[in-house]
Amino acid sequence: MSTRPVVAVVGRPNVGKSTLVNRILGSRQAVVEEKPGVTRDRREFEAEWAGKEFVLVDTGGWEMKPAAGIEMSIREQAEAAVSGADAVIVVVDAHTTLSDDDTGMIAVLRASNLPIFLAANKIDNPSDESLVDGFWALGLGRPHPISAYHGLGVGDMLDALVAVLPEPPAADDEDRLPRLAVIGRPNVGKSTLLNKLVGEERVIVSEQPGTTRDPIDVEFVLDDRRYVIVDTAGIRRRPKITEDTDFYAVLRARDALQTADVALLIVDATDGVTHQDQRIAREVVEAGVGLVILLNKWDAIDEEQREATELSLPDRFAFVGWAPALRISAKTGARVGRLGSAVEAALEARMSRMPTGRLNRLVREWTAAHPPPVRKGRRPKIHYVVQAGVAPPTFVLFLAGGDLGDDYLRFLENRLRNEEDFTGTPLRLLSRRRRQP
Repeated sequence: MSTRPVVAVVGRPNVGKSTLVNRILGSRQAVVEEKPGVTRDRREFEAEWAGKEFVLVDTGGWEMKPAAGIEMSIREQAEAAVSGADAVIVVVDAHTTLSDDDTGMIAVLRASNLPIFLAANKIDNPSDESLVDGFWALGLGRPHPISAYHGLGVGDMLDALVAVLPEPPAADDEDRLPRLAVIGRPNVGKSTLLNKLVGEERVIVSEQPGTTRDPIDVEFVLDDRRYVIVDTAGIRRRPKITEDTDFYAVLRARDALQTADVALLIVDATDGVTHQDQRIAREVVEAGVGLVILLNKWDAIDEEQREATELSLPDRFAFVGWAPALRISAKTGARVGRLGSAVEAALEARMSRMPTGRLNRLVREWTAAHPPPVRKGRRPKIHYVVQAGVAPPTFVLFLAGGDLGDDYLRFLENRLRNEEDFTGTPLRLLSRRRRQP
């Protein structure tokens, strides 16, 4: 997942947003045309100014009262871009009076509490700079007179912009490596697996539960790729936590899960899938982390136990049926070699993106064949869908009418998984009430 800050460029149609994006990028990557509405989907570009890297998002024209259809979809795309931004550049035409679209948009953005930079565009020579004086009244601080076409004033605005962008985390070697968290109940073989992967007795292994108290970070290589693996304390049920040290060990294990890219959930095959294993898997889903299930001690159970465990998997882990399940022995290393490909698949799926056009076409087909059920006398209608982010893949559904229930969201998730390989990663589907024009 990129740690670069995000800057959204917004404004009503045909004020020069894409021209400004191209000026900042130093190349013609955004489509520019005199006809308004050329830019529809938001587009992301890698940008840099004064040594500061950031993601620049070009959006379509923002209208306060868009007509139904594509105009409303364009605005919703712009709103989605702003929702994930660290700062916003609002572009206005300095030669025209502020329209209702301009003032309404600025009022909406001001409520976001994001840093806002007002770019008064089309100041093509210094004598026109007095045109921006009236923009002080908007309460956004200093307006920036610029010419996106000629580049005048753009550098000064960017200097001010990058000064307020958040600093990315320190880019040392470890921070760039995927993080794997080994989690599970006490005494299921977490430390044994870590030692097997690392190739040395890096952490203490004992038959006594609770040996591991602090998360242990170790760098290692699997299938020619480097990772950081984190061994954690066994996550117990709260009533069974009897000491302060146990309590804080479990908290630290959960913190380690929050910073992981993929969780390796170890299940003791001699016990089968327990209710606590289910609770831990739910915590993984809530954290938005990739998941690989490892049925450990597989070689220590007989055929009857194996059959019973296999039969219990679809039932006990139905809500994470998208997670690969490997049968391994951490002690002997049997089948541990399959772990690398499972982890890589989860990491790749976690960063997957679906094109907006294809996404909406599919959702229209699914809802036409299976409309959302009526709730409280109203049938919800999905007008538009965008993928708002990755790690995990997150989809925002803009609705009118009633509400979508959890059952219908699960239906849509299953359809998405049938279309795209999201093996090993949870998905997030968020519904949002569409603003009325």
